[in-house]
Amino acid sequence: MEKPVVILSEYNPQWEDQFEYEKKQIFAVVGDKMLGIEHIGSTSVQGLKAKPIIDILAGVRDLNLVSSLIGPLSEVDFEYVPKADLTDRRFFRKGQWGRGTCHLHICKINSREWDEMLLFRDYLRKFPKAAEEYALLKSELSSLYKNDRPVYTKQKEPFIREVIDKAYKTFQ
Repeated sequence: MEKPVVILSEYNPQWEDQFEYEKKQIFAVVGDKMLGIEHIGSTSVQGLKAKPIIDILAGVRDLNLVSSLIGPLSEVDFEYVPKADLTDRRFFRKGQWGRGTCHLHICKINSREWDEMLLFRDYLRKFPKAAEEYALLKSELSSLYKNDRPVYTKQKEPFIREVIDKAYKTFQ
């Protein structure tokens, strides 16, 4: 299986509409289990370049519930993708491998995982300079690792961690 490539797109205001559509789809099949659904990732930050993949964060009371969501979520085209390295969340993809249109991250609501994903998004939304720095980093990394999305993602981690640390100090 070839590695998915990194293609960044200019911000598209339709990403918000796409998120709202997906949110309704998810609520239609598992709404009673979801305690919160949030638009996260670069597509949730106005003006930020992004891979055109909508990242969705969904909160549940208990991660053990996720196995009961696999069937219903498949009805709206979300495929469960087991990832051994993800211990605090579960991952679903909509679309073909390497060409997904949405990523659904399910974790325990108000857990560290939940909080940090929202802190990162909220910090970039509140501080455009940080979003600009992130866009620059992503552009540089996408040209260096265009054909290696896992390495591209890994190389962003120090910046993301730094922003989350700043966000904890700013918002808490």
